[in-house]
Amino acid sequence: MNILAIETSCDETAISIISTSNIDHQSPNFKVLSDVVISQIDIHKEYGGVFPALAKREHAKNLVPLLEQSLKNADLYIKSTETLENKNEFEHILEREPELYNHFIELLENIKKPSIDMIMVTHGPGLAPALWVGVNFAKALARIWNIPVLPVNHMEGHIASILLKENYLKQEDALLNIQDFKFPILSLLISGGHTQLVLVRDWGDYEIIGETIDDAVGEAFDKVARMLGMDYPGGPKVSKAALNGKENESINLPRPMINSGDYRFSFSGLKTATRYLIDDLKKEKTLDKQNTSDISREFEHAVTEVLIKKTQKAIEEFDVKGLIIAGGVSANIFIAESFRSLCSEYDIPLYLPEKKLCGDNALMIATAGFINYWKNNNIAISEVKHITAVGNLKL
Repeated sequence: MNILAIETSCDETAISIISTSNIDHQSPNFKVLSDVVISQIDIHKEYGGVFPALAKREHAKNLVPLLEQSLKNADLYIKSTETLENKNEFEHILEREPELYNHFIELLENIKKPSIDMIMVTHGPGLAPALWVGVNFAKALARIWNIPVLPVNHMEGHIASILLKENYLKQEDALLNIQDFKFPILSLLISGGHTQLVLVRDWGDYEIIGETIDDAVGEAFDKVARMLGMDYPGGPKVSKAALNGKENESINLPRPMINSGDYRFSFSGLKTATRYLIDDLKKEKTLDKQNTSDISREFEHAVTEVLIKKTQKAIEEFDVKGLIIAGGVSANIFIAESFRSLCSEYDIPLYLPEKKLCGDNALMIATAGFINYWKNNNIAISEVKHITAVGNLKL
């Protein structure tokens, strides 16, 4: 079967197509036929973060061209001159996205039904306006092609992203053997929108044991970057500046909730302390390039120490057999190396996604949906009309 996956939870529009055979067997294969992403970073730069209305608009503009490109990449694009029936039905599904509807009809009137057997779509968590564009697009495609839709949790997608092999586009079987993993596994999900510690008892069996009570890690990185005059997205720029930072006894930041004894996180106070420090240096006219690097280093160290301490406690309490670090911030080299040292200390494997899969993408949605579908013996698919976008969806 061929599976189309759609991701629109934030500011990346993404579509992937995978193929699988032997879905009913113990080790079904998984081949990537297409994986395309359009980022909206340049559009949101002037706002210093993602602006939901713009994200929604860009998803509506990007989805049809991405679908066309994906079908061509997968050799599933076949031209047609047949008349498209029941246009009114699709117009109703896409009534909130008129631009998407117009592009949708134009493409679907010019191609034959492709060999797609199922659609998987992110239905949360994320920005609700952005999620709805992807969900409605999936529902419209499902109606016109008469195929099922499987809604997928975005955070489960990040967990599943570590299963894809290196150079997965060249692999006949692109997934690691999911039966080789020993449970329980701890997963730290760190991104612009989330900071969660999740106990993974098995694929599809998750318990959130702790999460941020205010800012997410990636959000804090971006806000500190803006304070330092860096463009959005600022997280990678803070990390780059930190490479030139030095230990500076006049630059000290708190480690919020590091000794709280639980698995909750808080980065709002750290962000505020950084702002006060920057303001003081500006008043003294000493916020030069070196101090900027020193602040970046201290901030990165503060965040990492909190993440490490909480994770270490969970490793010991739950006797985990491995650690997953996933989400956009998992691409941070210092954080990744710090966790590599931690896992070496406890003699457990560290699982990190390929760098291009750290951010939001549709391939991780295809992977998570595929695992659920396979593990649950061809799980019953939700009725299309009942699938909704849920901005605060939990694992």
